[in-house]
Amino acid sequence: MRTTVMGLGKMGRALAAALVDRGHDTTVWNRTPGRLRDAPFTHAVTHAATAEDAVAASDVVVLCLLDFESVVAVLDGVDLRNRTIVNLTTATPAEAAKLSALLTERGADYVDGGIMAIPSMIGTPAAVVLYSGSEQAFRRSESALQAFGEARYLGAAPGMAALNDIAMLTGMYGMFGGFVHAAALVRTEGVAVVEFTETLLVPWLRALFPALVDMAGQIDSGDYTAKESDLSMQVANDGISVVSRAQGVSSELSDPLFALMRRRVEQGFGGDDFPSVVELLS
Repeated sequence: MRTTVMGLGKMGRALAAALVDRGHDTTVWNRTPGRLRDAPFTHAVTHAATAEDAVAASDVVVLCLLDFESVVAVLDGVDLRNRTIVNLTTATPAEAAKLSALLTERGADYVDGGIMAIPSMIGTPAAVVLYSGSEQAFRRSESALQAFGEARYLGAAPGMAALNDIAMLTGMYGMFGGFVHAAALVRTEGVAVVEFTETLLVPWLRALFPALVDMAGQIDSGDYTAKESDLSMQVANDGISVVSRAQGVSSELSDPLFALMRRRVEQGFGGDDFPSVVELLS
């Protein structure tokens, strides 16, 4: 499949390399010349001189630019008729919907995407890319998109990929935040963070992962009745904050969550399970 990649930062270069490795006829373009100097696949791609040439060269055009405004600017005045535009630039759901309307009006089929990977993961089974928008366009370009990793289609609403992207990043940063707080605690007593992480933290978290599915079921059903530890018990003692302060560690990562749990109890939901806190966020 003839495919163009527009935007050759680290992620864009990884996308182009994955297409070349899968044998796709690949054209590349970047606003700033010279981005391909260190790329190992330079000889295997066609270099487009202009954005117009880049779009004209291929049936499927993959965008990996800085932001929403960059996409609009790069495609301004370019003939998009009969092209499938796959936008892998980070965007909000509202921006994805706006781009879909704008580019469809100009004769293109639009697919929005969210990359759940770092550049070194692209082209490996560990990479997942979320897609939404025109299903017909997604199916038509799927053989090329699978070069990047698992291609997961989430529906016709253009913003669904962006929404799920941000939701997954939210879960990721929540986990990272808990990790750095835990690391700060154990190193106050000279414990090697690697040893703690490998022997205690990771096995503990792995054992808890299945509980997320159970929590999701509670949120979907709206039945938060606690089967094990209810919120009133969990907020009876703010041990994390107390011990953190005693060890000279800031509790600013955990304090907001504890405050939400306590507020839920004060509202009369002390018998609920932890997922009940979601009702304070909606």
